Amino acid sequence: MKIYIKNMVCSRCEMAVRTLFDEMKISVLSIKLGEVELSKTLENLEKKQLSEKLKSLGFELLDDKISKTIERIKNRIIDLVHHQNEQLKINLSSYLSEDLNQDYSALSNLFSETEGITIEHYFIAQKIERVKELLIYNELSLSEIAFQLNYSSVAHLSNQFKKTTGITPTQFKQLKEKKRKQIDDL
Repeated sequence: MKIYIKNMVCSRCEMAVRTLFDEMKISVLSIKLGEVELSKTLENLEKKQLSEKLKSLGFELLDDKISKTIERIKNRIIDLVHHQNEQLKINLSSYLSEDLNQDYSALSNLFSETEGITIEHYFIAQKIERVKELLIYNELSLSEIAFQLNYSSVAHLSNQFKKTTGITPTQFKQLKEKKRKQIDDL
C-alpha cells in the first residue's frame, strides 16, 4: 500500500517520517519524497493517528487523487533539481509523463488549475532556489552552476534569476555576504 505525504522535500523529511513510522510500529517497505510504501493497509484508527502526528511535524497525509498527483509532480521536480543534477538534461515533460505514467498535457492542465502556475514555472522556481543555494555555498562559479543546472549560458541563468528574484545572481551573492559579515560581527 502506498500513502502520499505533503511537504516532504528533503532527506531530513524522509528521516523524520521514517522515525515516526518506527515509533508507531508501522512496517515501511520504502520511503521517498512524498511517498511511503507500507507492507500492509492501515486501519482507520492508525491512519487518523498517523495523520495527526504528521501534522505535528508539518506534514500532511494526502487522501484525494488530485492532491496526490500534484504532490508527486512537485516531489519529482524537487528531487530532479536538488538531488539528480546529471538528470537535468532530460526533457521535463517526458520525464514526468513517464515517471507518473500519465499524459503530460493532462498533468500540466491539472497542475496549472490547482496551483495557479505552470509546471514549467514551478520547475524554474526550483532551479532558481538551487542556484541561490549553490551561490551561498560559494563552491562553484556562476558558469559551473549554469552548466550543472543545464542552462544554455550564464546569461540565460542570470536573466531567469533576475526575472524571478528581481536581482542578479551577483547582487544576491553580495547581499548574502553582507548579511554574513553582519552576523559575524555579533
